[in-house]
Formats: sequence, structure tokens, C-alpha cells
Amino acid sequence: MSFSVSEIASALGANAVGDLSIMLTGPSQPELAGPDQLALAMDPKFAANLSNGSSRVAILWEGADWQSMGLDAAIFTAHSRYVMAGVNVLFEKRPDAPMGIHPSAVVSPDAHIGDGASIGPFVMIEAGVTIGKNARILSHVSISKDAAIGDNCLIYQGVRIGARVVIGDSFIAQPNAVVGGDGFSFVSPDRSAVDAARDGQQPDEAQQLKHGYARTNSLGAVTIGDDVEVGAGATIDRGTIIDTIIGKGTKIDNLVMVGHNAQVGKHCLLCAQTGIGGSAKIGDSVVLGGQVGVADHVVIGNNVVAAGKSGISSNVPPNRFIMGNPAIKMEANVASYKAYRRLPKLVAKVDLLQKQVSKILSKD
Repeated sequence: MSFSVSEIASALGANAVGDLSIMLTGPSQPELAGPDQLALAMDPKFAANLSNGSSRVAILWEGADWQSMGLDAAIFTAHSRYVMAGVNVLFEKRPDAPMGIHPSAVVSPDAHIGDGASIGPFVMIEAGVTIGKNARILSHVSISKDAAIGDNCLIYQGVRIGARVVIGDSFIAQPNAVVGGDGFSFVSPDRSAVDAARDGQQPDEAQQLKHGYARTNSLGAVTIGDDVEVGAGATIDRGTIIDTIIGKGTKIDNLVMVGHNAQVGKHCLLCAQTGIGGSAKIGDSVVLGGQVGVADHVVIGNNVVAAGKSGISSNVPPNRFIMGNPAIKMEANVASYKAYRRLPKLVAKVDLLQKQVSKILSKD
């Protein structure tokens, strides 16, 4: 698969100069690019690496002197990260998913499979399932009873879709994601240490469990909007009574956990190892960095950004950049951290002053 400079520029909506007929087979780092590859040098700091490679064409920042770099052609961009996403879509290596149902797949006669679908080896599709047009479902996927998935889905190996889950169009699930598993909800018949902790008290011996935990079954499901992606090994539990909800355009990274009844808004980014407690409400356009923890029943407003490892245990108003554990405004967290780093010097200074005062008092 190869494209001309002209075709690439047109697909990206970018300007190009030089020999626009040069054919390119894919993108590369500047120092590794061969003569038939497109060097990605969208920032001046990468330009010096062009001389270490042999690319004839590069994507450059606007106003770059491409001829002095020894290039035969150049594509210019003002938004490097967005253009890079477009380049990778153009040269995407699609998974091998021939149209039709593989002989080893088990598809219920009650299931409805849309036109143009590819159902891979050892896939299990149960009764009442509806799958839209142009689905690509790779090997060892299971889709449980009465689930519904929209058009143009791409579901990788080993994904599990639970019963009654409803998913919109253009859904992508990476390997071994689980959507619609049981929620983690257990209660004790007696007052327990957890109850004491919720009331802000220390537990005592009388609150040690005697009868174990009773299970709360999950009667709800999961509802997912259009254009959502779920990463490898991520889990989205179904709701206890109502559905767990993921808004359209939201992207969920690998090993993310979304608890039962949680509501995640539109166009959010949930980065790796983030955990969202049950019944939490996440607004639109929220970004949670890696390993962020959100306590149950917490409400996070629109357009909040939480730095990696933040611990969010109370409600967050809209339009805030927060960090730390417990998470607070970035400015306050930085000030606190600076003060924390000064503590050893402060303690040493207090010790010295204490000794000096003790000497004065002993003389008196």
C-alpha cells in the first residue's frame, strides 16, 4: 500500500510543495526513514535528525525551509499531533477479517447479523443479539443474549460482551476487554468495620464479620454511545438496577475499571489503570490520567483534567486541573509539595532553635 505526496496532503487537508508524485509506503521517524517513507518532523527539534535518514519527503512545521533540508517534497502542518493521527489512519494495517461467518463460529439462529459482517473463528453469538453492518469480530469473542451493537464495530480477540449491553456505531474493543460483567456489590447482614469507617469511626472487635457478605446481583446492563473505544483488559461492570453509561466519543485505555452504575460523559479520556467507583458521575470532556482513582458516588464536572495517580474522593467543579491525593487544584498541590520538600530543613532548623533556647533557659 502506497500513496503519493499529493494524495497524502489531500487526505490530511494540508499544503504540499515539491515533487507531489513521489510514492510513499508509510511514516517513519526522521532518522530511520528510507527513501520511500514519509519522515515525521513536525517540530524544529526533529529536523536535525533528517540528515541521519534517507527520506525524500517529510511533514514539517509551517514556514520550514524544506529545500535546505535536502528534501524533494514537503507537507506542512500547523497541528502536528492531529496530522499524525491522520497519517496513521491513512496507512492503517487493518486486521485480517474476511467477510462471512467462520465455520467454527457459533451463531444463534435468533441473532441478527448485518450486511458485510466478518465473524471470526470460535466466536459465540447468543440468542437475541443484534449486530450492525460491516462488523469485524475477530476470534474467540463472546456476545451474550440480547446484546446490541451498531454499525462498523471492530472487536478484537477474546472480548466479552455481556447480556443486554447496548453499544452504538463505530465501537472498537481491544483484546480481552469485558463489557457488562457483574458489578462488585456486597453487603454484610450486620454492622461491619466498613459501616464504622463510613461514619468516620475506628472499627472495634464487635464489628468483625460473623456471617460473611451477601451478594447484590446486577440487574442493569451497560449502554455505550457511538465512536467509543475500550482498551485491552479494560472492564465496564453492568449496573445494579440502572445501566452503567459511557457517553459517545469516549476513549478508555488498557486496564481501566468502570464500576457499576457509573456514568461517564461524552468525549472523555480515561487513561491506563484508572478506576472509577460505583455510581460516580463523570462529566463531558474529562481527562483522567494514568492510575487515577475516583471514589464511589463522586461527581466530576465537565472539562476537568486530573493528573496521573490523583485520588479523587470528593466532588470536583467543572473546568479544573487537579492533582495529588487527595486531589486538589494543581496550584495548591504544587505549593503543598514544595512545602513538603522543605520539611526536613524546617525540622532541622526547629531542632537547632530548640537547643539554643534550652541552653538559654539552663543558664537562667
